[in-house]
Amino acid sequence: METIDIGASGVAASRIGLGTWAIGGWMWGGTDEAEAIATIRTALDRGITLIDAAPVYGFGRSEEIVGKALAEGGLRDRVVIATKTGLAWKDGRVFRDSRPASIRREVEASLRRLRTDVIDLYQVHWPDLETSIAQTARALEDLKRAGKIRIIGVSNYTPGQMESFRAVADLDAVQSPYNLFEREIEADVLPYAGRAGLAVLSYGALCRGLLAGRMTQDTKFEGDDLRKLDPKFRMPAFGRYLAAVRALSEFAHERFGKSVTALAVRWVLDQGRTIALWGARHPAQLDPIAEVDGWRLDEAAKREIDAIVRRWVPAPIAPTFMAPPLSRRSDRPGAGSSPA
Repeated sequence: METIDIGASGVAASRIGLGTWAIGGWMWGGTDEAEAIATIRTALDRGITLIDAAPVYGFGRSEEIVGKALAEGGLRDRVVIATKTGLAWKDGRVFRDSRPASIRREVEASLRRLRTDVIDLYQVHWPDLETSIAQTARALEDLKRAGKIRIIGVSNYTPGQMESFRAVADLDAVQSPYNLFEREIEADVLPYAGRAGLAVLSYGALCRGLLAGRMTQDTKFEGDDLRKLDPKFRMPAFGRYLAAVRALSEFAHERFGKSVTALAVRWVLDQGRTIALWGARHPAQLDPIAEVDGWRLDEAAKREIDAIVRRWVPAPIAPTFMAPPLSRRSDRPGAGSSPA
């Protein structure tokens, strides 16, 4: 599998990472621990060396499962563990909290759940607008000097926020939503990361399963499934996105002999210094990984892909529904419902 250095850290990771939000269960209809552990070990067998987690994924459950899978399998040394800080929760409601004291508590809890003595990549999950970026950056720099973390990253930050962060601490990675249907970062974050030498971890590379090519208009989302909150998965928008997936699938098969899943991930990898986070909680969901390596999308193919997306989705819907409330004191209905 292709690898990439994470910024200037000197730490290399696979260009496909395992995303573990779904493994945490919350907002994904629960989780099966044995199946999740099998998925993690299958990912490593397929060449994945980066696993991305977060405390808020299942309120600690995702990290616990990752820690158990690696510790009991003696696999820790084969993996770059990425996790996050800066989101807390109370009574099932998520809120931003990047105060230094909170970060210090969080890192100790994550280390325990992950059964490790160091976190390889520690990312601020969402910018906390009630805490100065300088304070947050200094807290992570202190953790790095103390040997509790190796690499510092941010997630869902703007270029201006990253610039302020970099004035105080090292920064080697940024994580943002990025896929064939959600391209907002092309206007700012992606070019900034290129200039600053940051690795870009693209979450939602398969757009919450949409680009896996298995959904139909009859697909239902039950219980706490976060796709019930995403306007892309409601008619009439859902129908347009499904039509785009069908057209992309035909293009992938006719031009490259590949699945639409492989096309979607290859597209992310061909956009720069990117890592595609592949969310899975069943081993079989990782089967298409074998189709991703060993080929590239040329500029003509990229133009055709762009034309297909524009034809069927002329007004793309941004993933803004996932943002937690701006204030810890927010009482908006539904505020803090998503931890992406």
